[in-house]
Amino acid sequence: MADVHEINDIAELQAYRLTWAALLGSTERASFFHTLDWLEAYWRHFGAGQKLRAMIVRAAGRPIGIVPLVVKTERRRFGKLRVLTYPLDNWGACYSPVGACQAATIALAMRCVASTRRDWDIIDLPWVDGPGADRGRTQHAMNRAGLRCAKRDGHANSVIAMQESGTQQPGWQAYLAGRCSRTRQEIRRGLRRFGDPAIGRIGSFRGEPVEYIRHRPAPRAAGDGDPAWRLYEECEAVARGSWQAASTNGNTLCHDRYQPFLRDAHAAAARCGMVDINVLRVGGRAVAYNYNYHAGGVVFGLRTGFCKDSGCSGAGMLLTTLTLRDSFDRGDTRFEMGTGEQDYKRRLRTGVAVATRLTHTPAASWRSQGVRLGMWLETRGLRPAPAGCVGPAAGATA
Repeated sequence: MADVHEINDIAELQAYRLTWAALLGSTERASFFHTLDWLEAYWRHFGAGQKLRAMIVRAAGRPIGIVPLVVKTERRRFGKLRVLTYPLDNWGACYSPVGACQAATIALAMRCVASTRRDWDIIDLPWVDGPGADRGRTQHAMNRAGLRCAKRDGHANSVIAMQESGTQQPGWQAYLAGRCSRTRQEIRRGLRRFGDPAIGRIGSFRGEPVEYIRHRPAPRAAGDGDPAWRLYEECEAVARGSWQAASTNGNTLCHDRYQPFLRDAHAAAARCGMVDINVLRVGGRAVAYNYNYHAGGVVFGLRTGFCKDSGCSGAGMLLTTLTLRDSFDRGDTRFEMGTGEQDYKRRLRTGVAVATRLTHTPAASWRSQGVRLGMWLETRGLRPAPAGCVGPAAGATA
């Protein structure tokens, strides 16, 4: 017999830490954002004013899946709404239940949501990997539970496919050959200019040593988990020395509001063995960085930046080149550059992954009718669709 145990206190999830870790290992497209460590860091900094609704789905008394949900208040066009959603807030590209039994897990969780007292005005899940790992399960589960939902395109994530499932990895040279001539020339010119400072060898620029460092620790459980704070602080220093220092939307490592959270999340990702830091130094000074999370061969680019006043024109593109080439060599399967249509993303990506956004607006809730009207206008082209990702972490930005 299957049932759902709902947890509303973040502290109670500690009893499920080992269970969560075991289920995570069997989760398709699992990422750092699926970990309990991420949820705890997120909750410490943004949990005030939100309600946790973590669904532990059990079969014969044994947990088979976890669906972390939150109820948060959001200001929409027609006023404030209580929104039942995933605890992601646009920090990542996609989200899903934790565990291998995804269909049963989401079906039972949605049935539980439908049968309990409604403490929300709408259900809004913008980060469903509909064309990928989800395969329509979430929409089917919501509809079967009586939570009929509207389906729209969510944000678009630029991706570099380094290895398709079941195929031989093409390699760096094959990938490079597939870029436009302008991009190939820019990459090769940068490698020549800086002396090709791959990991294990030092390049040279105007007589100064050029060094590429990549830090990807194993988990603490395997005897590592080193956060390499010096490297992280170099990334922050580069962010402060770039245009990002003036950013007001939180899209930077050094933003006053988000800096404490990002540092907390960094320590957690290092403990999980899911952090990936890339730094380019010239003359001992960091001039560019790529800060990522990684899991299961998939790298998610969270932040990237370079110092425009360093005198090292092209350092940002060079570091991106070195990072991608090293990822091919390591056997990574996919590099996600995040949302946004920056020129470098268009030129480097091999495709675009569009998330699915599922929204349920109950007819009995007057608060949700404005949302329903807005979606109706969008489908008829009478109102522009909202941006796919509007939160503080829309993916790596340069």
